[in-house]
Amino acid sequence: MFLNFLCVTILFASFDFGSAISCYECNSANNSMCLEPNIYDKESVQRYLKITNCEQKVPRGQTKEQMFCRKIIQTILHKGHDTEVRVTRGCGWVKHHRDCYKADNEDHLETVCQCFTDDCNSAAMNTAGLLIPIIVFKMFI
Repeated sequence: MFLNFLCVTILFASFDFGSAISCYECNSANNSMCLEPNIYDKESVQRYLKITNCEQKVPRGQTKEQMFCRKIIQTILHKGHDTEVRVTRGCGWVKHHRDCYKADNEDHLETVCQCFTDDCNSAAMNTAGLLIPIIVFKMFI
């Protein structure tokens, strides 16, 4: 009986019931830590990378439940100069049908990834948030 209670508790704890998502918000143009936060210790990341509650960024006509985190990697192609890589992290509200996609523009290349759990735009995107419900489901089979 206790095991069933524990499993149900873990299952409900893994879902977000309507609160807005929080995301890292930075641009490597003015914060080099934004390029790859995972190479820094946790305390430094907490001190120097801003985490934003996306509810405060909701554009008119959108709801907080539609918000998600986004990471954009741009390779800027300067004519006659070296290329520059820039990373931007923040809240998003217009979802793409793929979690990650690439765009090729005249003066830059970009990879855009979106994710749907708190602070998920800190590094390589993954689906670890689905792991707990899958484990609980497997326990009942």
